[in-house]
Parts: sequence; structure tokens; C-alpha cells
Amino acid sequence: MKISILDDYHDTLRTLRCFSKLAGHDVTIWNDHVQETDALAQRLRDAEVLVLIRERTKIRAPLLERLPNLKLISQRSVYPHIDIDACTRLGIVVSSDQHAGTPSFATAELTWALVLAAMRQIPQQMSALKAGQWQVGVGSTLRDKTLGIFGYGRIGSVVAGYGAAFGMNVLVWARETSLAKARSDGYAAAPSKAAFFEQCDIISLHMRLVDATRGIVAAADLARMKPTALMVNTSRAPLIEPGALVNALRAGRPGMAAVDVYEDEPLRDTNHPLLNMPQVVCTPHIGYVSREEYEVQFTDIFDQITAYAAGTPTNVVNPEVLHHGKRP
Repeated sequence: MKISILDDYHDTLRTLRCFSKLAGHDVTIWNDHVQETDALAQRLRDAEVLVLIRERTKIRAPLLERLPNLKLISQRSVYPHIDIDACTRLGIVVSSDQHAGTPSFATAELTWALVLAAMRQIPQQMSALKAGQWQVGVGSTLRDKTLGIFGYGRIGSVVAGYGAAFGMNVLVWARETSLAKARSDGYAAAPSKAAFFEQCDIISLHMRLVDATRGIVAAADLARMKPTALMVNTSRAPLIEPGALVNALRAGRPGMAAVDVYEDEPLRDTNHPLLNMPQVVCTPHIGYVSREEYEVQFTDIFDQITAYAAGTPTNVVNPEVLHHGKRP
């Protein structure tokens, strides 16, 4: 099959062990990011299979309608960037493993790295040292502080464990079923969302982006945070109301942020407010970007392609397309 892979920025996939699963297929890998419909339609005009790296490129109806050969989209995790209805109408199978019960340890570790970097002012201290200065501030330790986990799922539960290991008091806010799980794991549940934002010294967001969670962190929530508090987001930028975090930081509540995700990616605007605030630590959406995590993710993605080629598609998001007939 003719397979196109988008947004492999560092040409990493062909170096993975699991890439051998695509042996015998005609594979084209694109290393730059393109979102324009005309350019994508030209690139993908012969593709029968499209491999997506998370949500880096939006795949909407105007593009899909110009890809008559496309039969399968294979990816992993949630799919707000894909027009599933259009895929179904056009006979395109979407396979996406939701990997229930398998946390992204890479994302959890990056979250904790950002917590430590922000609280101890590591990037600022490094920049000052390279500029010929010595110590430029006094950071804060984690022990005995309150770590807030907003969304107690696969990744949130791992980060909670990191906090406990560092001697922190862990407080959780989530939907009721997740709160029950947090309690059974020995963590405290906040009495209310307002109390959660008021009491925590660090809040880390760990939710999937779906309609119910879009904008779930409002400006009023951020305004309740302590002026010494840290907001960490390694999940998805739209979990926070558009513009709310920048405005909150300018107002001084919270006093700090550590961010790995942005409303528009890849972020190349060096004038973006978050990149120019001394109290903010920013990384370029590298939470899940580790060689080990890629092996796990793309083993699933390539297995989905193999299953489709064998006539037994797996992890099908739009099973209706199987009943109405896939593209020949």
C-alpha cells in the first residue's frame, strides 16, 4: 500500500525498530509541517494510508474530498483533528488505539521536569549564568506543598505518585468516578473546584480534549490561584479558555506557569506572550516525544495498518464504514 506519514519533524520514525512492520509498503515521510489544503492535497494525492502523529495536522472534509485513493487513517489516541463524519461518508476507515490503562510515562516525566524547572527557576538561572551573572533569584522546594491534579486518569495518577514521592500533599479534582479512584489510591479529593484552585500550590492538568473539557479552566478559576502558585499544562492548550492564562499571569494569579502545549502548533512566533514572560517555562510539545514512547505508539499505529491490509481492521473509530463498505 502507498503510505504517507505527516509531521515527522526529526525523521525519527524510520529509525524505530517497529518501522520494519511497514516493510514491503511504499512509504513516504514528510518532515515539515503543512496545513494548507492545496499543499496537502498535492502531497497526499496518491496515498492509500495516512499516518498521523497525534494532532499535529487537521484533517477536514475539504482535504478528504480531494483524496480519492485514501482508504485508511491510522493514528493513536483521541481525534478532534479528524472529521470522522466526512471519513465515514467517503468510505475511509479511521483506526486509533485509545490505549486504555497504558499511561504515557514520557508525558508524566516531562510534567515533573517542568514542575522542578519552574519552581527552582532552572531556565532563568541557566540563562543568567551563561550571561555572566551568578544567582538571580531564590526558588521554592516542593516538600509539604499542595500538588493539585486536575483530571485523575492514566497520566494524572502517575504524576500524583511523583508528588507523593517528593513529600507533597496531593489534592485531586476530577469527575466523580475519577475522584473515587483517587480516594481509593489514598489521595484527598477537593471539596469543590473553587477550593481546589484556591488551595493548591501547583496545579497540573491531565485531561483529554473533548467537547466537555474544552475551556474547563476559566479565567475565574485562575484568578483564585495563589500569587505564588504554578500552573502546569502538558495536556492540551484549549483546556484553558483562550487568552485566560496570559491574562491571569499578567494579573499575578497564578504567579508562574509551565507550558508544553499551545493553541496553534507548531509555535514559531517569537513574540508570543508566553515566550516572553520571565515567570513562564515553555517547551515545544515534547511531552510524549521520546524514543521509547514513539516505539509504543507507532507499534500500535503500524499494527493497525497491517491489520487493515489483511482485511481485519482494528481499533476502528467509525465502524459504520465497515457496514457500508470500505473503498475498493
